[in-house]
Amino acid sequence: MRLPDGPSGPPWLRRLRFINWILRPFEVMEARAKKYGDIFAIAKNASPSMVYLSNPAAIEQVLGANPEFFDTNSGNDVLLPLLGANSLILLGGMKHQRQRKLLMPPFHGDRLRTYGQTIWDITTQVTSQWRSGQSITVRAATQEISMRVILSAVFGLDGGERYDRLRKLLTSLLETVSSPVSSMVLFFPSLQKDWGKWSPWGLFLQMKQQIDDLLVAEIQQRRAEMLQRVETLHVTSPPRDDILSLLLAARDEAGQPMTDEELRDELLTLLFAGHETTASALAWALYWLDRLPEVKEKLQAEIDSLGDNPDPSAIAKLPYLNAVCCETLRIYPIAISPFPRILKVPMEIGGYQLESGAIVVISIYLTHQREDLYPQPKQFIPERFLERQFSPYEYLPFGGSNRRCIGAAFALFEMKLVLANMLSNYDLKLASNRPVKPTRRGLTVAPPANMKMVVQQKSKVESQNSKVLLTSDR
Repeated sequence: MRLPDGPSGPPWLRRLRFINWILRPFEVMEARAKKYGDIFAIAKNASPSMVYLSNPAAIEQVLGANPEFFDTNSGNDVLLPLLGANSLILLGGMKHQRQRKLLMPPFHGDRLRTYGQTIWDITTQVTSQWRSGQSITVRAATQEISMRVILSAVFGLDGGERYDRLRKLLTSLLETVSSPVSSMVLFFPSLQKDWGKWSPWGLFLQMKQQIDDLLVAEIQQRRAEMLQRVETLHVTSPPRDDILSLLLAARDEAGQPMTDEELRDELLTLLFAGHETTASALAWALYWLDRLPEVKEKLQAEIDSLGDNPDPSAIAKLPYLNAVCCETLRIYPIAISPFPRILKVPMEIGGYQLESGAIVVISIYLTHQREDLYPQPKQFIPERFLERQFSPYEYLPFGGSNRRCIGAAFALFEMKLVLANMLSNYDLKLASNRPVKPTRRGLTVAPPANMKMVVQQKSKVESQNSKVLLTSDR
């Protein structure tokens, strides 16, 4: 087997490099790409070999290949303690196909659009607490919105004891692994020691169990309500349009429903994936809009052109808003890479013959930083998404192939509506002029948790001026 070039060394050195990657992922990956190119091996003298790709042709070879050539779930065990064994992310083969088919319908088409007003109203509820001159912690605000949205969309919950407990527990659980140092407990199983609730991992497990119990209680209550509906009204359609109701009514090709345990783990996956990632992306978008007034002014004019109380579907179709969201996800993708793919058969990738067992990792970040695809890649330039369409091997913030994020459309829809709502009513300015750097947050990379912005409520005159500006530009 001929491997691409890459760093080598004894196990202790590889571990130090891994820790450095956890703490400084973007810098480490860029340094390796600069030294070794767009296909390189990690720990070249180790077994199994791990190969990173940021070459679109090589990425196409991987994402375009028969999915059966890869084991796409075994490399995701880092998420097992967080999500559970039945999570879509941790399933492979036929089990993954079954769960994906059951989970897909709520996230597309007309069903997706039913959540538009909910997203808009929740954003209004959260931001209505802001006052002119107030300094807000950006990530806390976007987390609050995304948490409420996902709880409402997934459970149809907007209050009550179970809602409040879930909200607090989910936030607390994520905070236990949010810092760069505490994130290491997810990457190193040897650190996962349960010494009771006073130990970090013991506290994590205690909170995780409480969340599991709440989810199962909600599932069982809703399942009983649906059964009663069938027995009394002889109606099998769900009484609500939230995701849990739809999943409870869903049946696979054999006519079988999802078990309580399957539902619990899939709901937990949706809660964590849909909450954390969207909150980070929104915080980045607000950062870039303030750093680049010309971008903000252009976007503001486009949003204001829809008038008061715009339809969510009309907002979602705005071209410059879409470009801003796409550029936000390009420059600092929340997920650095999709989860690893382990070759089950020998395969030629990028001119290298890799053996069965080799681990293949597509670097989303390095692909998005390619100068040949994205001139001036460090610059935030939404216009690049208006000038050309990128292939799924050149732009892949949500991964690709049969493992592409199932909530991608929902996440983009939510980003657009939240940004439009905020910009329609407030002017947000960074409290500090210093550029911020991405920081490790669990398995993802996010803006710093202490990034603050100062709120100024907008007057109607400002909105009218934006509409005039858009008209004059045409």
